[in-house]
Amino acid sequence: MTRRGMPTTIAWVFVGGAAGTALRVLAEEAWPARDGQWPWGTFAVNLVGAFVLGALLEGLARRGDDAGWRRSVRLAVGTGFCGSLTTYSAFALELRLLGTGEHVVLAAGYAFATVTAGVLLALSGMQAARRLLPREATP
Repeated sequence: MTRRGMPTTIAWVFVGGAAGTALRVLAEEAWPARDGQWPWGTFAVNLVGAFVLGALLEGLARRGDDAGWRRSVRLAVGTGFCGSLTTYSAFALELRLLGTGEHVVLAAGYAFATVTAGVLLALSGMQAARRLLPREATP
């Protein structure tokens, strides 16, 4: 990438990031984390993000090289939207709070469920993209 293209790159990430952040705030307000309870807001955004990112990257790869409009979509949706929607820091903090309190079993279950479901949903997103999008014909 050239320096001349940097403002456009930043703009795509910014636009996607604003949308992802707004959705994350809505989810966290709808399902706020409470002491000793499953952190549904963080769990939901991380799983949605895993599915969307899996589908996005597989779908874009099936359409061709990471250039032009595909690169812009990857930056806006993958880096910007999914990057700001999902939250490793809140996940880690919630694990620590649950694990240092009286909720060690809940913390372990939350960690296992988040990682396992995240991987399965990313794979499901990739599979959905494979079924819905044909490979771009190469010249």
